[in-house]
Amino acid sequence: MRVLLSGYYGFGNLGDEALLAEIARGLRRRFPGVEIVALSADPPATARAYGIEAAPRWDVGAVRRELTRADVFLSGGGGLLQNSTSLKSLLYYAGLVRQAVHARKVVGIFAQSIGPLDFWGKGIVREFCKGVTFATVRDDASRALLASLLPGVPVERTADPVFLYEPPERGVEDALVREGLGAAAQPLVIVSVRKTAAQREVGARVASAVDALAEQGAHVAFLPFQSPEDAEAATDIIRKCRSAPTLLPGGDLDAVARAIASAQAVIGVRLHALVLAARFAVPFAAVSYDPKVGALLSLLDYPLPALWEPGARKGDGEFSARVATQLWSERVQLAAQLRERLPELQRAARANFEILSRYV
Repeated sequence: MRVLLSGYYGFGNLGDEALLAEIARGLRRRFPGVEIVALSADPPATARAYGIEAAPRWDVGAVRRELTRADVFLSGGGGLLQNSTSLKSLLYYAGLVRQAVHARKVVGIFAQSIGPLDFWGKGIVREFCKGVTFATVRDDASRALLASLLPGVPVERTADPVFLYEPPERGVEDALVREGLGAAAQPLVIVSVRKTAAQREVGARVASAVDALAEQGAHVAFLPFQSPEDAEAATDIIRKCRSAPTLLPGGDLDAVARAIASAQAVIGVRLHALVLAARFAVPFAAVSYDPKVGALLSLLDYPLPALWEPGARKGDGEFSARVATQLWSERVQLAAQLRERLPELQRAARANFEILSRYV
């Protein structure tokens, strides 16, 4: 079986790279001998990193050739079918789905969050994705939205494949020391931010939370998931802090995951910083800048309120300081709850591959 993967791959975003790593692992576990090809912005790097084949995502001829050779086309994982980023992005990903359907392949919308979609976005998904074989999504809101747009397509709620992530055991201590996260940095709090449409408000809330945690004796370190964008966003927030948090250099996926696993708490804007925190039962405070973050909190039945969400009052550093203080004081209980939820989420993540096996 030959599987062609379409996602935000090859751009150096560690969340999407974690998705690709776990999808490749999951396919190999479920389908021994499977051939995997990913459409990538950096095909040589993608091929080296995951031991798969890769093709340039913008090369129309190469994409057409790979579609012809593939048995299965998977769109995902991630948040591809949305037009809050841009209509162009949605047209690209949905257009590939349409090509795969017309080529009569097994076509799956795979481990995605759907939306936000405006009137035009819904129309594109409805028309371009008509005829897909199946869909798996990461939350109930996505399931309801996609089922309304694609009647007759089986849509099942699963979970993000990154809940299955297993970092390597060898070289862990060296990797942490290289990132400045040795024993002297404990108790450690990792902060993962990105630029958002409400950057000033989000930055103020995160800075207040960082200062509150520093007052509790935590060593706070910002860790980029995508450079240089996340480092720039982190620098802006650090300037707002009264305390002196650290900005770490961006590492590879394994080093960043180990840093999160070693932390006492996480503050996360990046979705996959929160997913990895939940994977390692590290309590966190989230910034719900996108519906997919709110959906994750609902999926986890997570009791701590978000540091910021759309419609929140401007400023209100006292609120975010209270949330951070609660995170710190209740971190043992929050970690226990995440640990209890993990087996169910991992079963749901494995279901992505079990569902695919029904159709191939």
